[in-house]
Amino acid sequence: QVQLVESGGGLVQAGGSLRLSCLASGRTFSRYAMGWFRQAPGKEREFVARISGSGDSTNYADSVKGRFIISRDNAKNTLYLQMNSLKSEDTAVYLCAGDSTDWGRRVLPALYNYWGRGTQVTISS
Repeated sequence: QVQLVESGGGLVQAGGSLRLSCLASGRTFSRYAMGWFRQAPGKEREFVARISGSGDSTNYADSVKGRFIISRDNAKNTLYLQMNSLKSEDTAVYLCAGDSTDWGRRVLPALYNYWGRGTQVTISS
């Protein structure tokens, strides 16, 4: 069982930056690929980024490519999302998720086994 807790959300002006964190419980964090998703009101949950268990492979949604960076520190059981050049359309609840299948560019929420509760990110224009 893995428990995930996100932090770092908040209100920021367009063009600004935020760094989200996701702290995982348990000793097997490095065995899981991890992802960030987001969900805006009235919209479906959307893939943002994914990183392999070792951290050597990443993939991003086209909408955030070049602006967001996903990373992880397995020694600290922590996943990060550095968000730069933020836009109003980035406003959403951001959730981290764990996938026990540590291969492939898996972007569907249904494929992920564990979820945090999310952290709100609001971008003001």
